[in-house]
Amino acid sequence: MSFNNLDALYRQVIMDHYKNPRNKGSLDEGNLTIDMNNPTCGDRIRLTMKVEDGIVVDAKFDGEGCSISMSSASMMTQAIKGKDIETALKMSSIFSNMMQGKEYDDSDLDLGDIEALQGVSKFPARIKCATLAWKAMEKGLND
Repeated sequence: MSFNNLDALYRQVIMDHYKNPRNKGSLDEGNLTIDMNNPTCGDRIRLTMKVEDGIVVDAKFDGEGCSISMSSASMMTQAIKGKDIETALKMSSIFSNMMQGKEYDDSDLDLGDIEALQGVSKFPARIKCATLAWKAMEKGLND
C-alpha cells in the first residue's frame, strides 16, 4: 500500500473514532476519575476507569476537543479494557514513544487502531492533543 493510501486510511480511522467514539460517557461513582486539560488548545477530558484485582475492567471518557484528542481517547479506552495495569501502562509508554518519533517495540501487544495516530508525531503542536487521554490514564493508575 502506498504512503498516500495508508495516510488516507489512517485519517479515516481517526475520523471514525471522532464521529463515532467508543466508550464515551462515564462510569458510576466509586471508580477512578481523572480530569485533565490541555490549556494550549482547550482540549479537556474526564476519564473514568473501573479497576478490579489489578485489571482495567472498564474505561470511559467524556470531554471536548479536537479530532486527535477525542479519537485518541476513544482508541485508548478500547485498548486498555481487560488489560492488567502493567500492560496498560506499557501501552502508554509505547504510545508516548510513538508520539515522540522514538523506536518502540509493540511486538507483544496489538495496538489496533492506535497506530493510525503515528502520523501525529510529525506535528509537534498536536502531540499533546494525542497524549491527553493517555496521561490521564497514567495518572489514574499510578496514583
